[in-house]
Amino acid sequence: MFYCFPLIPLLAGSTEKEKYLFFASYASLRWKWKTKKMKHKRNIYLQMKTLKEARAVLFEAFPTAGVLLSEAVSVPDAVGRVLSEPVFAEISSPNFHSSAMDGIAVKAENTFGASETKAKELVIGEDAFFINTGHVMPANTDAVIMIEYVNVLDENHVEIEAPAFPWQNVRKMGEDIVATELLFPQNHVVTPYCIGALLSGGIFNVAVRKKPKVLVIPTGSELVDWRETVLEDLDPGQIFETNSFVLGKLIESYGGDFVRNEIVADDHDQIKDAVDNALRGDFDMVLVVGGSSAGSEDYARSVISALGKVLVHGVTIMPGKPILIGSVNGKPAYGIPGYPVSAIIAFEQFVGPLISRMLGTPEPARSTVEVEPTRKIASKLGVEEFVRVKLGAVGNKIVATSLPRGAGCITTITEADGIIRIPNHVEGLNMNEPVTAEVLRPLSAVSNTIVVVGSHDNTLDILADHIRAVHSNLILSSSHVGSMGGLMAIKKGVCHLAGSHLLDTEDGTYNISYIKRLLPDIQIRLVNLVFRDQGLIVLPKNPKAIKGIEDLEREDITFLNRQGGSGTRILLDYRLQQLGINPAEVNGYEDEEFTHMSVAVGVLSGTADVGLGIYAAAKALKLDFIPVVTEQYDLVIPEAYFESKNIRILLETINSAEFKKRVESLGGYSTEKTGTIIAI
Repeated sequence: MFYCFPLIPLLAGSTEKEKYLFFASYASLRWKWKTKKMKHKRNIYLQMKTLKEARAVLFEAFPTAGVLLSEAVSVPDAVGRVLSEPVFAEISSPNFHSSAMDGIAVKAENTFGASETKAKELVIGEDAFFINTGHVMPANTDAVIMIEYVNVLDENHVEIEAPAFPWQNVRKMGEDIVATELLFPQNHVVTPYCIGALLSGGIFNVAVRKKPKVLVIPTGSELVDWRETVLEDLDPGQIFETNSFVLGKLIESYGGDFVRNEIVADDHDQIKDAVDNALRGDFDMVLVVGGSSAGSEDYARSVISALGKVLVHGVTIMPGKPILIGSVNGKPAYGIPGYPVSAIIAFEQFVGPLISRMLGTPEPARSTVEVEPTRKIASKLGVEEFVRVKLGAVGNKIVATSLPRGAGCITTITEADGIIRIPNHVEGLNMNEPVTAEVLRPLSAVSNTIVVVGSHDNTLDILADHIRAVHSNLILSSSHVGSMGGLMAIKKGVCHLAGSHLLDTEDGTYNISYIKRLLPDIQIRLVNLVFRDQGLIVLPKNPKAIKGIEDLEREDITFLNRQGGSGTRILLDYRLQQLGINPAEVNGYEDEEFTHMSVAVGVLSGTADVGLGIYAAAKALKLDFIPVVTEQYDLVIPEAYFESKNIRILLETINSAEFKKRVESLGGYSTEKTGTIIAI
């Protein structure tokens, strides 16, 4: 209305209806103008495609298999390269008849008739010739008798007690390689094993496909180069640029070469110049990292559409939805999402496969295994989800525990053992219902994994590291779902042990009453891991002057809680009840985190003024700590696994002096009873 004030005098004498129609029309026109203007500022996902459709568009646009130029390289330098031409042997190997044993070379027919009862005498230099392994067979000989079966009579005579047959113990000429035979076809990837065959066949140089050259352009005004920045100088809002290095090494793993462009700010013209220069030059492909989404400063779409054609923008996958695929000067130009996991998934589904096709090699395929989810995994209809999971062999099945699904959390893929792909027509997966997982680690590693589910404690990280240091093939994998969640995981048979610190508010004991009530039919061994200090985590110097749990009902304090079912949550609720405080009166009671370190980070970042957690977490981030209680943290181990080799190693580790010393150095821990078996 404000913008049409100058026109109001022109409406003098108009009826109310005419004025209404004028303003309505004006508002409509202005809305259309604003919408048009916003479209220039923001990208819109147009006609999002399924993964299958998007890949079909990509491969149709760039039918590039076999079109890369060739170059000649020496055979030892060809490992990992793709042959652009078939390779035929120049010579035979061996290229002469040679002895396969130490002994005497003979003509087989001259040995016929020899036996134990009728030894046959041979003359050295006439009927027999001493020979070593690998030496050329003398003329007019075709067999070798091993030296163990030769009786030496004197320097000129030997005797044998068994005949030889033609070509016995002889490597015939061309036994391994025959001149002109095909050694390797085109598109074969040269391995270290191939080097011996090529050199033996008289091949010293081979023609290989030139590696696809890819320019990776990291974009974003918030990015800084980790090689040029001191940690202490990192300002709020700045983040280290990492995606280009991850993508670069992925490019190399697929057989390509990459060049990292320096970081480009969120500037349309700068990004456009970088892409244009690259694809007018000798680069085969460009990845614009960041800026592929729908934000007002996401320029990948406008840049690629200005230089060429956008083929795909948005694919119904998670992570990786904002992937953009375009063509500039007949070459592929990608807009890669900025979130790390999205970038990796987008690369593996669209960039890596095209590099493989350019080289004429098959797309790498991961091995798969049938797994059972430890809990229900929800999923959106219409979206294909790549769910990262931890795997472990428990009993006669492999169980899968889903990791957090945020695309910005790189640790959800570094910690993953596998990926479960949920199709876009499936709404979710049920617990214990078998599904297929792509395996990211060898299956042997999955079989050698101790699966721990339950309460979080920093000592589990120390335990995992200590076990791995001594037993490099053994992995401890922990999932943090709270103490109650751990006991439920034991009940469902999806873990080897659980971490728990459940306080019985009636008698002050830990864990025993819960085990008896929740696991009545399972034989359990309860082993103490540590005693630890639990308390309130606050900012340095305690700016809000918090003294104890009783201060949590203050209106000027924001609290950060642990999830329901955790031992820490049960402790909090018990103390609030003792003090007569209604949880609803605690500002932030509903805000939950799953680990002590997450609570500490929340306080450090200013998300909350205070959180309940262990001293070690506060100390790690240099926060202040107000003690509340010293509690008992135990390992709940089913009898069925207690005597297993892996659990024995775990128990030996926690009883070692080295482990206890490392734990106590964290602060707030006592290992006086560590390793003690507690009677239930």
